[in-house]
Amino acid sequence: MLKKKLRKNKLLRKRRKITIRHSLSGTPERPRVSVYKSLKHMYAQVIDDVNRNTLVSASTLQPEFEDKVKKDMSGKEKAELVGKILAEKCKDKKIKKVCFDRNGFKYHGRVKALANGAREGGLDF
Repeated sequence: MLKKKLRKNKLLRKRRKITIRHSLSGTPERPRVSVYKSLKHMYAQVIDDVNRNTLVSASTLQPEFEDKVKKDMSGKEKAELVGKILAEKCKDKKIKKVCFDRNGFKYHGRVKALANGAREGGLDF
């Protein structure tokens, strides 16, 4: 029973992902922020789909994150920190406006925290 439910959730996420990607595309003027979350980590990339380049990336595995993280931080706080690090890196590359691709994940919890962190860092969605 549990396997069926997990399989169904994967299919629903895949369907949401395809629907979202049909309406979003990263351009050089307004690249796409793609978010992925696993059970332990968060990843975010700023992608130019026209030239097929990843311009900036941030994750919970990078050394910049490890320097700023505290042991008692929750998952949402870590995701928000990843968003702020992503925004700092975008400022260095002079990227201000982006479109947000939640990659099929529902917009709450860690995904929402990452988006809010990026907004606080200066990115305009």
